[in-house]
Amino acid sequence: MRIPKHIGIIPDGNRRWARRAGLDKQDGYVHGLAPGLELLRLAREAGIREITYYGFTTDNCGRPPEQVKAFSGACAEAVKRIAAEPVSLLVVGDEKAPVFPKELLPYTTRTDLNGGGIRVNFLVNYGWEWDLAALDRPGMDRRKICGALRSHDISRVDLIIRWGGMRRLSGFLPVQSVYADFFVVDRLWPDFQPEDFFQALQWYQKQDVTLGG
Repeated sequence: MRIPKHIGIIPDGNRRWARRAGLDKQDGYVHGLAPGLELLRLAREAGIREITYYGFTTDNCGRPPEQVKAFSGACAEAVKRIAAEPVSLLVVGDEKAPVFPKELLPYTTRTDLNGGGIRVNFLVNYGWEWDLAALDRPGMDRRKICGALRSHDISRVDLIIRWGGMRRLSGFLPVQSVYADFFVVDRLWPDFQPEDFFQALQWYQKQDVTLGG
């Protein structure tokens, strides 16, 4: 079985899930915590070497304050839970903004925890323009584009899995994702089932990986 080295996770559908459950929109984010940890353990068991979670974007911060507070807090709690696992953890995002959870600052440099293990990246207050900002410097050598990224310690993504039925990247690591295969799960993220992950891996087997060749 051909296993992707690096998978990207877009856990969408929290607000829609909350609305269907009769809750306020911001109440959906906390229900996405357990699926995130379960998926991490499944990925480790499957032999995945690296996984990147899309927490929230700079654009998301234009939502109502109660939602911003809720998804920011959920990301902080998610990273806390991941930090209790044997991982090599990195949080990437605009840490200078007030919305960035200060308790995550120690993880903005890659940190091996509990003996190290699978590389886990968590995008918090991430924006593609913020990531690519260094490329606008005068005299920038385009051949060194990857090293100039603020997300330079994140490797090329092989497979992106998006929950919630939407078929768009939403600014997810545009450089690393340039040749990624894209699998969509219609199920909302808080309703995550292990079969979602395994179906994505099975689908990946059928894709022709040429990397432009």
